[in-house]
Amino acid sequence: MKGSVAIVTGGGTGIGAAVVRRLAERGVHCVINYASSRDDAEALADEVGEGAIAVQGDIVEDAACRALAASALSAFGRIDFLVNNSGRTKFANHEDLDALSAEDFIDIYRLNTIAPFQMIRACAAAMKQGPHSAVVNVASVAGVFGNGSSVAYAASKGALTTMTKSLARSLAPAIRVNAVAPGYVGTGWFEKRLGEAGFAALNAQIASKTPMAIAPGPDDIAGPIVMLLDPASRVITGETMLLDAGAHLDVGLSRRPGKEI
Repeated sequence: MKGSVAIVTGGGTGIGAAVVRRLAERGVHCVINYASSRDDAEALADEVGEGAIAVQGDIVEDAACRALAASALSAFGRIDFLVNNSGRTKFANHEDLDALSAEDFIDIYRLNTIAPFQMIRACAAAMKQGPHSAVVNVASVAGVFGNGSSVAYAASKGALTTMTKSLARSLAPAIRVNAVAPGYVGTGWFEKRLGEAGFAALNAQIASKTPMAIAPGPDDIAGPIVMLLDPASRVITGETMLLDAGAHLDVGLSRRPGKEI
């Protein structure tokens, strides 16, 4: 992977930042996209060094996607990898059908589903020139099981996993397209809102409910993302990998002593 070039959307914080660090360790040049987290993205680019640049762009706009691809080509001359990590939600009880408007659905779909398509389209021509190009879309277990923060969020991530299969088929053999579907991820978003003690308590609660006794953090998600980008995974395309420490294994949970659900 050394010498390759990756674009990571939402790359300044959380999972995106963890992906950038892991790629940089492998000698990959990174284009760190951000919409509003300028300080975080620029600090990360400084941390990584000459192999990274931070580029602002609201990727719900197709022009911003094309400009981001152009920035990568201008800086590094190629695009090998794309990680579609940006996303948004609106918290709404699934039983409250009046909690979401059509505008809420559209706003969530624009970033969670349409923007990844626009990014892939903007990068496809350049990526087809490389010998081992790959895309990883960051979806969610909500898109697999229909749970999560809201019906709109679950639907948008479900659409993203379906689109992953469609594009894996249409872009083969030049570009592999896969997705990861995290469950809970202990990012700074939770820590800022819950405080240190509350965040620790939440992680302990999550860990107690997973077969692997883990509350996943950003780096736990970044590892599999980089694995899917690696040319060593050349036979993997069109897949969605669940990254929830086994929380989806209800049977496994029910059989753990003291962990009945």
